[in-house]
Amino acid sequence: CHCEDCRKSTGSGKATIIIVLEDNLKISGNVKYYTVIGSAGSKVSRGFCEACGSPIISSAEGFEGTKFIKAGSLDDSSWLTINSNFWSSTVMDWSPLDSSIESYKQNPE
Repeated sequence: CHCEDCRKSTGSGKATIIIVLEDNLKISGNVKYYTVIGSAGSKVSRGFCEACGSPIISSAEGFEGTKFIKAGSLDDSSWLTINSNFWSSTVMDWSPLDSSIESYKQNPE
């Protein structure tokens, strides 16, 4: 996701996210949450590791039952394949889109 909110929350040009149904997810350990208004105007809750502050998980209003896992928080992300860009309308020149994969101007409908 290349939206302004994800750029600010990651300190980079984008957030690499894995979309997971909440029923298929188990988190162990303590997660501290912080809620903001995201680029689309909805509430976004972000979960951070309570011990080190690393971003781990997000949920967003309008996407109930779905969680967004920060790929960089995984112990092993070697299996991950990136297959889409979100918020291509706000991409920064210094962090260009991967033009070989599907892009959405904002959140997909």
